[in-house]
Amino acid sequence: MIYIVMGVSGSGKTTVGLKLADWLGLPFHDADDYHSPESIKKMSQGIPLADEDRIPWLEQLAGLITRWEKEGGAVLACSALKEQYRKTLQSVPHINWIYLDGSRDTILGRLQSRHAHYMGPSLLESQLEALEKPAYGIHVDVSLSPEQIVQEVIKKLKHMIPLSEFGVIGLGVMGKSLALNLADRGVSVSMYNRHVPGKEEGIAEQVINENPSVTNIKGFDQLEEFVQSLDKPRKVLLMIYAGAIDAQLETLMPLLEPGDVVIDGGNSYYKDTSRRTKLLSAQGLHFVGTGISGGEEGARKGPSIMPGGPRQGYEQVAKYLELIAAKDKNGKPCTTYIGPDGSGHFVKMVHNGIEYAEMQALAEAYSLMRYMLGMAPEEIADTFSGWQQGGLGSYLLEITIDILRKKEDGELLLDKILDQAEQKGTGGWSAAVALDYDVPYDTLSEAVMARALSAMKAERVKAAALYKSGYTPADTDRKAFVSSLKNAYQSTRIINHEIGFNLMREVSVQLDWELNFSEIARIWTNGCIIRSELMEDLAVIYKTSDGLLLSPALADSMRSWRKDFAYVVAEGLQHGFALPVLSSALNYLLGYSTADSPANLIQAQRDYFGAHTYQRKDREAGMYFHTQWKE
Repeated sequence: MIYIVMGVSGSGKTTVGLKLADWLGLPFHDADDYHSPESIKKMSQGIPLADEDRIPWLEQLAGLITRWEKEGGAVLACSALKEQYRKTLQSVPHINWIYLDGSRDTILGRLQSRHAHYMGPSLLESQLEALEKPAYGIHVDVSLSPEQIVQEVIKKLKHMIPLSEFGVIGLGVMGKSLALNLADRGVSVSMYNRHVPGKEEGIAEQVINENPSVTNIKGFDQLEEFVQSLDKPRKVLLMIYAGAIDAQLETLMPLLEPGDVVIDGGNSYYKDTSRRTKLLSAQGLHFVGTGISGGEEGARKGPSIMPGGPRQGYEQVAKYLELIAAKDKNGKPCTTYIGPDGSGHFVKMVHNGIEYAEMQALAEAYSLMRYMLGMAPEEIADTFSGWQQGGLGSYLLEITIDILRKKEDGELLLDKILDQAEQKGTGGWSAAVALDYDVPYDTLSEAVMARALSAMKAERVKAAALYKSGYTPADTDRKAFVSSLKNAYQSTRIINHEIGFNLMREVSVQLDWELNFSEIARIWTNGCIIRSELMEDLAVIYKTSDGLLLSPALADSMRSWRKDFAYVVAEGLQHGFALPVLSSALNYLLGYSTADSPANLIQAQRDYFGAHTYQRKDREAGMYFHTQWKE
């Protein structure tokens, strides 16, 4: 490696450079020794050098730097005041810049005490005027003693040698887990977390201390040092909340270079991702908006990863994503190139919408069994376990079984949890997008609204008293009802996935994304929250079919379950149970499979009051008519 100690004359470059070279075991060179006799004469007379005086000197040093690197490295003391000078000196890919910073008075005092040097105090003003402080490298205050300066430099250099393959910004649960996942697979990783006094201090160092067996990770709380620690082209994964992405990019982009790749692994809105992709592209940077699902465990052991954006940027990071992703049943990574622009985050958004509805459907099934049938939580867990083993296996069903068996002080922990379901926005985003594209989104939007309604706890308590409402137990054949409920749940899950994939299909067509639904289903078979046996079937079905409900393989089952489906919803509603997802799924199925719907009356009403016209079944398609309805 090449280390350049820079700063104005009198900042201590030579003293610090010599001590640093001794610690590193490298030869030391002073750039002043390579000035031409003419330049030395000018400076001795107090005449500042012009750029044309410096160019031959800088070019000579650049050639020497190339040679020194091949010989094993060196430490060079050089003023390197301007960015253009430093670019000339950058004749090798990796240089560690060490900037000695200090006040004018401190440096002037040092110059005045220095004797027999051609750089006198009179040249300081011209050097300070020419100085362009670097936004990168190691910065050290020259008010410290030379020994302290070197120790500070050494401390920071320990984080920078050698360069890391990959960088992670944001060390919350997901960011930390992904960084360790990469490191476990042999990737050298640099980690950065912002420094907030009293709140977030030394987070990266804490991760290192908590994982002593992981030796290929480095931590930083200074962004410039973090960026300089990365091999080029740099690959930086952002794992921060969506609202902070733009601010982070504003500070990060000036430190990057054309060809570098920034991956946004958070839950960003896909339209924001498309905007950021264009913004970074204009600077020669690649922005890869990437959905990541799997929670803390998935991030640590293998998540499902949905990258989108410029293919060139994706190809630079694909091997890392494939390395840390979960594997499907055939050992193939659960990640694939989704498509351009914000498609990766869009697909993750729909994933979360499906997730919302799957969770709500399980909650509704649980409430019917516990409060309508009077089943104990352990009995419900056993029933769900039977479903899990009988073809309905899924991660969400698995964790629901664990929750129903978890006790605290001998009591069910679930009963102590407040019934207010929170949400982070992705479900609401997908419902809004469905409205934008006129796509039916019944189960997924109902799941979002159910969470919103659950948040109205105080009002719900008052309303329950006012309406004297509550769950009514049913005097019914428990075994038969549970059998029907299983069929209703299976039907709901198929409809729920159909609705989510239908939104992806419509947006893909309109935005020309060419999404591969079989591949999307495949990468959702493991690692992600909605992984299930059903998803394995979808990966196969979507190879030949555009829709689940039109697939003959599923249509036979759906027909056989329809009576049970309607029975469960009717019984549940009659006994006072809100079933937003189960009932909306049934309504979707009935509406979808109705050849002649009452929508003709709606169109007639629209024409009546607004002259919106209508088409006729007995006339050529595409022809529109208007009627004066009132005689």
